[in-house]
Amino acid sequence: MPFNRRDILRSAGALAALQALPHAAVAATGPDVAAEAMLAATAEQILADFPEAAAGLGIDTGARAALKSRLSDRSPAGLHRSAELARATLARLRTIDLAPLSPGMRTNVDVVRTAFEGAVEGFAFPYGDVATLTSGWRNSPYLVAQNVGAYLDIPQLLDINHSVQAPADAEAYLDRMAAYAGQLDGETEGVKAAGARGVILPDFALAQALKQLRIARAGKIEQWGIVASLARRTTAMPGDFGGRAAKLAAERIAPALDRQIAALEAQQPHATIDAGAWKLPQGDAYYAWALGAATTTTMTPDEVHAMGRDELARLHARMDGILKAEGYSQGSVGARMTALGKDPRYLFPEGDPGRAEIMAYLRDKLKDIRSRMPRAFETLVPGFVEVTRMSPAAEPGAPGAYGGAGTIDGKEPGRFWINLGSTSRWTRYSLPDLAYHEAIPGHAWQGEYTFKQPLIRTLMTFSAYSEGWGLYAEQLADELGVYDDFPAGRLGYLQSIAFRACRMVVDTGIHAKRWTREQAIEFFVTENGSNPEEVRSEVDRYCTWPGQACGYKIGHSTINRLRDKTQAALGARYDFRKFNDAVVLGGNVPMTVLERNIDAHIAARKG
Repeated sequence: MPFNRRDILRSAGALAALQALPHAAVAATGPDVAAEAMLAATAEQILADFPEAAAGLGIDTGARAALKSRLSDRSPAGLHRSAELARATLARLRTIDLAPLSPGMRTNVDVVRTAFEGAVEGFAFPYGDVATLTSGWRNSPYLVAQNVGAYLDIPQLLDINHSVQAPADAEAYLDRMAAYAGQLDGETEGVKAAGARGVILPDFALAQALKQLRIARAGKIEQWGIVASLARRTTAMPGDFGGRAAKLAAERIAPALDRQIAALEAQQPHATIDAGAWKLPQGDAYYAWALGAATTTTMTPDEVHAMGRDELARLHARMDGILKAEGYSQGSVGARMTALGKDPRYLFPEGDPGRAEIMAYLRDKLKDIRSRMPRAFETLVPGFVEVTRMSPAAEPGAPGAYGGAGTIDGKEPGRFWINLGSTSRWTRYSLPDLAYHEAIPGHAWQGEYTFKQPLIRTLMTFSAYSEGWGLYAEQLADELGVYDDFPAGRLGYLQSIAFRACRMVVDTGIHAKRWTREQAIEFFVTENGSNPEEVRSEVDRYCTWPGQACGYKIGHSTINRLRDKTQAALGARYDFRKFNDAVVLGGNVPMTVLERNIDAHIAARKG
């Protein structure tokens, strides 16, 4: 979206209103309500700056209806404005006195301050996409990559999250299409500026990004997903919205895509094979920030690397016993898992028949695990989630899967997105665990608990918590007996956890120890018996999302450490379901805050 005077005035007005809130509220209503008012105003500021977040939650309605016509500004000027707002907001948040607040409100303020502190640190680097305030699961030094950019985000947002119930919704869709063209040009401007500073994608990631952009640009425009989606949903409405969308795509979006493609093509002669953040300006400092944002710890790259190797050895020891019992006794654990991955009993057919089998298999596993949830939680949520195939255009550069909760009003389900570009990357022993991680009791399930939090807490996520919970969800499924008659499935689960330990080694290897991409791939395949096809896209993802891959196992280990601490402190009073409730009901938090929440749970149970 172009940066204009109206945006400046809107931002200035929001900031002025925010600055006026605390003093008036304190005088009238006391500390908790004052803090609540400030956090509510901060949430509205975030939504105004990142309207996509409102669309994802289904709250761009009513008083927020104007957000439905807008997208965020991805230009350098827009990012500068976001940085200024973040700094000003953090200064205001730091004026809140925590001492007189209730424990719950103190946690809320602590969480929000932490998110803004991370954002401000990230914005200090003169390049990159800082996602800490609205999608803390990843930050990137690149504005456009094979897994970063408007060309990936916005078509999916419009198709899935932008509801079209009336002509006004369709008009808003068209406004967002125009804003999408503006986002592309804003990113292109940023790509050029970053390139001038030496911030250029590794050559393999650049080639993949260009491949995907060309796929997005190819074909008849009236058949583009972004056009067809609106045309399909407005057939009964007057206004020729499909025709107008095609015209807008041809006149605005296609040329913007061409300009972005040209900008990236111009950088290809300057791209190198170097994959790590170390090659960037202030690269070591950038990686330290990204690693801290992902793990919400102060662990150094060397400490994370060593922890990953230790965890991997422990997990492989468990896998060794199961493999021997299954008749796989020769070779390393990685070699034996590679052999297991070729066992015809666990493979799916190629092509559409295999895709259909995979979708049915996943839905069956989710139906089963849903029935077990009352044994793990006292406080239950609906777990409204659907299994959905990723867009084929996005699959080449996308991870194997991802998932999350639906809308706050419950009208739209959560999604478990599965990459089915090739069925050979999946096995029958690995897929159940993936469903538990992404859907129930993983991301989609946990995300529904955030709907009970203040809005700003729903907006903010911390990778170590959310991905740590995803791994803990895999563990819960095992503890609930899903693999008692399926030893190979338990191997799939343990291989998944070991995969996350490998990530700690590989991510720090790439970004701090100057590993090559091929070294990273070889480590995964050799040490963990991972599928080379899956690993290749995984490693490419780590190259463009520094630090993100490390949050998973660190978060998982922290949750288990806190569970051990709770059991030791409470003895006979320890309750499995109540502990799990304490973790999810406290919301998505940094690891330091999670420990304080669990300490409060222990104190309450002791009476």
